[in-house]
Amino acid sequence: MQVTETLNEGLKRSYSITLEAGVVEEKMTAKLDAARADFHMKGFRKGKVPPALMKKLFGKSMLGEAMQEVVDDAIQAHFKESGDRPALQPEIRITNEKWAEGEDLTLEMSYEKMPEVPEVDFSALKLERLVVEVDDAAIEEALENLASSAETYEPKEGPAEKGDQIVFDFVGRIDGEAFDGGAAEDFPLVLGSESFIPGFEEQLIGVEAGTQKDVTVTFPEDYGAKNLAGKEAVFSCTVKEVRRPVPAPIDDALAEKYGAENLDDLRSQISERLEQEYRDAARAVLKRKLMDQLDETVSFTLPESLVEEEAKSVAHQLWHEEHPEEEGHDHGEIEPTEEHRRLAERRVRLGLLLADAGQKAEVQVSETELNQAIMRQAMRYRGREKEYFDFARQNEQIVQAIRAPIFEDKVIDYILELAQVTDRSVSRDELQKAVEALDED
Repeated sequence: MQVTETLNEGLKRSYSITLEAGVVEEKMTAKLDAARADFHMKGFRKGKVPPALMKKLFGKSMLGEAMQEVVDDAIQAHFKESGDRPALQPEIRITNEKWAEGEDLTLEMSYEKMPEVPEVDFSALKLERLVVEVDDAAIEEALENLASSAETYEPKEGPAEKGDQIVFDFVGRIDGEAFDGGAAEDFPLVLGSESFIPGFEEQLIGVEAGTQKDVTVTFPEDYGAKNLAGKEAVFSCTVKEVRRPVPAPIDDALAEKYGAENLDDLRSQISERLEQEYRDAARAVLKRKLMDQLDETVSFTLPESLVEEEAKSVAHQLWHEEHPEEEGHDHGEIEPTEEHRRLAERRVRLGLLLADAGQKAEVQVSETELNQAIMRQAMRYRGREKEYFDFARQNEQIVQAIRAPIFEDKVIDYILELAQVTDRSVSRDELQKAVEALDED
């Protein structure tokens, strides 16, 4: 094999590769011999069909396979010898398209190589970890929220207010005609819950038990039932009862409702949960500070192809966040902006840096860690957990998608162990503001 470099510009590489005459023939002969060993043909014993006849019968069909294997072998040999790692799949082109047996096979190969990531002295990084202590006020607030979630409703006199519950009958009509699904009896509705069509609940604020009222609304244009979308409807409502919310008492009974032994046990569980929430939030802030510092201090040439692919992914992701009503992907191509490319460069740079650091530190994701993560995802499919687990375990793309964030977290932990991290006590509000600032960046 003869390899001639034709381009060496930054990370871009191109080569002309010549495979000597007979290489494909040799590969095809080996494949025919392998097939011949088990081949049966009338007039010949098993494995004794003459090679020439085998070639006549199967030569054309095996030629393409032999050429592909020869090309693959040549590419693997090049990367093994050069030490290059392509950023994306190399572009391969056979230049002598009218190749015939007995001729050299010539190829052109182009790719961008992965860059050399510079050594980073992680011990020189200076970071600050926010620490929040769980206080009694936070625990009491959480208890009040639980009591509110377990609230009941009791009859009240007077007009219904926002947050009250009404029990009513209703019949909806369009152009005077009742429609399917537009009627109910003794329906409980919490005013302000936004569980009905926009504008419906607001018109019932102020009603009292025994009130009859017509509510006029227009179904949204994107309403699920196409026969109702965009149409005006009048709902004849008869209010039977008005109820006010009553929070559940904060006592042992409430604790038992949430799976605790008693109120003290529930307080303890809440304290542990809040501690974990604060730690998770503080880690998110610390991770962002670490990433920002690495992004500012570490610089190296990036593969343009990787940046462009990531920019397209960023543009596509952000477009869908701005257009949540578009669930499909038939919206046409979304052209990345300079802002998308800037974000893509950051992601690619930090991704390569963390991958390099993890490789050098021999960071591994164990099978146990991977299986536990897959099982956590499988728990979302009640009754089908094992089915999802087995499917995911056999799907390399899913496995890699689950493995990647685990690997990244372990690399982050490794870097933070080396970095100079100091703790600073802050209030819960300060931590919350720091978390909210992450979304603003």
